[in-house]
Amino acid sequence: MSVGSPAQRDAAATAGLLSIGQVLARLQPDFPQLTSSKLRFLEVQGIVSPQRTASGYRKFSDDDLERLRFALTLQRDHYLPLNVIREHLERADAGEGAGPPVAPPSIHSTGTHYDRAELLAAAGAAPQLLNDAISTGIIDAGRTYTERDAKLLSTLVALDRHGIEPRHVRGLRQTAEREAALVERSMSALLRRTDAASRAKASELAPELAARLDDIRSVFVADAIARLLD
Repeated sequence: MSVGSPAQRDAAATAGLLSIGQVLARLQPDFPQLTSSKLRFLEVQGIVSPQRTASGYRKFSDDDLERLRFALTLQRDHYLPLNVIREHLERADAGEGAGPPVAPPSIHSTGTHYDRAELLAAAGAAPQLLNDAISTGIIDAGRTYTERDAKLLSTLVALDRHGIEPRHVRGLRQTAEREAALVERSMSALLRRTDAASRAKASELAPELAARLDDIRSVFVADAIARLLD
């Protein structure tokens, strides 16, 4: 025989779980654009399946929180579409790994900042390489630099060993900006709307379009290299 009122039993069954507001509070510092609508969209897409109270309120576990963090990180940093992210999670659910996957390190700044000397040391770069990166617009000049700058400079160090200088890759930034403009134009109808559902859909669609453009670029580069090696 049940003890207590329905509300008391509901509270007991969901003790230790997080409300949608608590989930937002934990994730928004890293994902400022996250909204309750986007969380509901991720639920519809099968990324998480939160419990429901008798009153219909969503309640999220710690595993749900980590799955959300995983999905949002891969969307933001690696431009993976949700169907690919969902496949990762389904493999984890099937026992291919212990618990939900851990998201790879973010390529965005997590608060670490470097002065010029620290940046050079972190990237293993010569001062002139940084000067060249700044003069070509690949890295913005400043008193402090972010982890994004460190990652870029480290990559430039690796390319420089093979004779590829910052001036040679300057066009890649211009290409990226053109691709972003293409994505923006394709989503113009969504971006003109101000409702949360449209913004959530746009935040889902943009990485998928970017990933498809990246697929096309990869094929073109592979074709060009194949011709070079023939």
